[in-house]
Amino acid sequence: MSVNVLEASGLSKRYRSTWALRECTLAVPAGHVTALVGPNGAGKTTMLNLAVGLAEPSAGKVTVLSGRLPGSPAALDGIAFVAQDTPLYKNLSVADMLYVTRNLNRRFDQPYAEARLAELGIPLKRRAGKLSGGQQAQVALTLALARRPRLLVLDEPVAMLDPVARHDFMATVQAAASSDGVSVLLSSHVLTELERVASYLVLLSRGQVRLFGEVDDLLARCRLASLEELALAYLRENPAEVTK
Repeated sequence: MSVNVLEASGLSKRYRSTWALRECTLAVPAGHVTALVGPNGAGKTTMLNLAVGLAEPSAGKVTVLSGRLPGSPAALDGIAFVAQDTPLYKNLSVADMLYVTRNLNRRFDQPYAEARLAELGIPLKRRAGKLSGGQQAQVALTLALARRPRLLVLDEPVAMLDPVARHDFMATVQAAASSDGVSVLLSSHVLTELERVASYLVLLSRGQVRLFGEVDDLLARCRLASLEELALAYLRENPAEVTK
């Protein structure tokens, strides 16, 4: 039986009079790096916030990790989330960030975290606010991966990084997916970086799911060569149907 890390049925979210998401239905199977793409205002961050329990649906349903409710203890134990601004306590040292995260979570692999930061040359005694943008992103990612999640959720993780830091970050994500079996769901505008790592695609536009499926299948079906071409073609046509 296939396992889905995210399922939505008729999922909708409204903020006052504005619908951020409307009637979204999709399934994201485990074992993929899933790219959630779409223009600004498409509903990507709202979708991720619903998936991790930071928001509640206005209508419809969303579940994670084979039927668990977002925000439930069972779901929280299996999901690690890195928000768009890679939040860290800027006045704390990296070592203090490890300590805080270890004590706030039931499972935390301290040796893994320390070894990974050593590989990256990130000093444990340095304050988080004194690190470069790329180093801060790597610390946030390390804290998430050290929780040994089944699903890693990343909201625009490379938006503020330079090309080298962006490449290094995505290489780590790919390694976690291939070596540790972590399923990954990430939103991004940087489609060129997603080309190397994404094997599953969810395309959002105007708060609706326009397309989802395995990248290779979608590219073959549409006779296109890249994710960027695929996304641009569908956004141009703005199709009404959802592809499964």
